[in-house]
Amino acid sequence: MSPSIVVLANLSAASEHAARYAAVLSEPLQARLILLHQYREATPDPELVTMTATDTYRSQADMDAALQRLTRQLPATTQIVTSTHAEVEMVAEAVERYHPLLLVMGTHTDTSLLDLLWQNQVLRDTHWPLLIVPEAATTTQVPRRIALAVDADPFVLNPASRAMAPLLASWQAAYTVLHAEAPNERQAFPGQRALANVRLSQLLPPATALELYEEKSLPPAEGIMQAVSDVQADLLVLIVRPHSFLGQLFHFSVTAQVLRQSPIPVLLLPAQGPSTPSWLGRLT
Repeated sequence: MSPSIVVLANLSAASEHAARYAAVLSEPLQARLILLHQYREATPDPELVTMTATDTYRSQADMDAALQRLTRQLPATTQIVTSTHAEVEMVAEAVERYHPLLLVMGTHTDTSLLDLLWQNQVLRDTHWPLLIVPEAATTTQVPRRIALAVDADPFVLNPASRAMAPLLASWQAAYTVLHAEAPNERQAFPGQRALANVRLSQLLPPATALELYEEKSLPPAEGIMQAVSDVQADLLVLIVRPHSFLGQLFHFSVTAQVLRQSPIPVLLLPAQGPSTPSWLGRLT
């Protein structure tokens, strides 16, 4: 089966922007795009209007026409998949069926807490790489400089994240490892440890040149955003560790702060955690 990228296509401006970026990212590997759309059948108030079969068909026909128009605008082989299932179930089914390289989701300029919780739920239920594309991000070419924000603690990427390696390699980007020192970090030479952790992750070819950017004066989320600006990154990669979802409020986490502030696309790569029936994962 040829490689694929699944785009959550709800026909909003943000999702169409994300689909165009996904098409650009897919081009070097000739990966096909799968536009995943949830079809919600209208349920009007019977006291106000009576919906006929013709009305329902017209609504679905309009949706299909809009998806087809988007498909014709994308420079990639594209397949449309619609579902009436709940959103998270729909995404999980697509992952099970297509085993895509990654999931792609567009977001509005002002990311809400509900958006962040939805993104976290997708990660928990699929354990799959998730690319968040801000509506205002520039997305006309593949990434030229990728920033990987990691701490000094070791991590092991899960199989789906490791499978991203060929796609990342196809972009031929330059890489900068960002280490924003946490307040309780006490390890010696944390930046060098962060570099070593990236190399050991097998996400990048062994010979990949890595630059190191260290930020010690700002809180982690602010430090990451400052580093992204300083190195002029056009894609940010964050590692998602499987900590307890119930242990801390989601919106206090570093990743949530970064997602709210980032002007560039953010790729969330799940790390491997303990073997459990379900991943109660928190973005950290």
